[in-house]
Amino acid sequence: MNAEVLTVGDELLIGQVVNTNAAWIGEQLHQAGIEVVRMTTLGDDEDAIRAALDEAFRHATLVIVTGGLGPTHDDVTRQAVAACFGVPLVFDEAVYAQICDRFVQRGRTVPESNRAQALIPEGFTVLPNPVGTAPGLWYAEEAGGRRRLLAVLPGVPFEMRVLMEHEVLPRLRALDGRRVILHKTLLTTGIGESHLQEKLGDAVSLLGPDLRLAYLPGTSGVRLRLTARAADEPAARARLEQLEAVLRARIAPYLFGEDGDTLEGVVGALLRERGLTLAVAESCTGGYVCHRLTNVSGASGYVTGGIVAYSNRVKIEVLGVDPAVLDEHGAVSEVVARQMAAGVRTRLGTDVGVATTGIMGPTGGTPEKPVGTVWVGYAGAHGTDATLHRFAHDRRTNKALASTAALNLIRLHLIGQRRIRPEG
Repeated sequence: MNAEVLTVGDELLIGQVVNTNAAWIGEQLHQAGIEVVRMTTLGDDEDAIRAALDEAFRHATLVIVTGGLGPTHDDVTRQAVAACFGVPLVFDEAVYAQICDRFVQRGRTVPESNRAQALIPEGFTVLPNPVGTAPGLWYAEEAGGRRRLLAVLPGVPFEMRVLMEHEVLPRLRALDGRRVILHKTLLTTGIGESHLQEKLGDAVSLLGPDLRLAYLPGTSGVRLRLTARAADEPAARARLEQLEAVLRARIAPYLFGEDGDTLEGVVGALLRERGLTLAVAESCTGGYVCHRLTNVSGASGYVTGGIVAYSNRVKIEVLGVDPAVLDEHGAVSEVVARQMAAGVRTRLGTDVGVATTGIMGPTGGTPEKPVGTVWVGYAGAHGTDATLHRFAHDRRTNKALASTAALNLIRLHLIGQRRIRPEG
């Protein structure tokens, strides 16, 4: 079974409200074994909604509509639905009584405009709304061997979710014709999506309509979303596990977790398991690395502290960076990154030190050190290490990418994929 989601509201089109409904509904339908083939956002226009409904039913069995069920003149979804199905709107006394009860419970009078919310397209089932005044609507028919299902829900997110969870999803789960859809997400870092694809090579030959792989890049790395579809869960799981095993074998050095893991959480777990403490010296990231590390509950067990050494004076006076080195190589250099990491490790008395220094932009770059140039330093019991990175031109993106590089350098040393290297 496939589905289309229609979200209605001028506020969505102009960006005044973020369309969270579509994403949440899509997730719920996939978990129910229903594939969403398209999502469409529409303004408060009766003709446009009606046309979108007609179009949706040409290629989808299930259509879910949210929004436009309020009491004001611009709430026209119920009219569009009735017109699409060629039925009149009928005033439902029971629905209106429920609306009135809700106002009475709040000690308020019932506005005349709310009578519109009791107008129901003839032949539709009312979905009671226990948390709002706009009831949902449900329609199901079998004609000519073809099934059509329609759910019309309020646009208010928490009202929509209540009706989906208590009214719509139970109806969908009771239907036949659904396939099992399983997902698995593998989390990588330190490699771009094009290079990942090269590493995977002919593994893509395993893919097909019922086994898919998506690349989802972000500032923490590239997520690989694996999706398997089958008639039953064991078959879907077997296909998913087969693909996962192949991917893991090809890209093991870049994998740091799966599904809901975070890089900072993985690094924290490694530090905790090894009984190590960490200190952070940040110039270009301005505290971002420490921020991410301390987002993890229990971080106080391994994060001792951090120093934002934004100026050269702080690098020299607090971290002990050699002034002569700064003069010769500049703050954005390998040797300074190493000295910053060693300095914060010594200053805060920890097992591990990590440091960032770079040019975040949009100004400050040179031909030799363009915007996005970042050095990340690492210090441990056996010496120091540093890595060079070339990021983008956007300041905030660069800070996020640099923090990821710092966390990943810690991870690589802790799992033994990177060793202390000599300077120079």
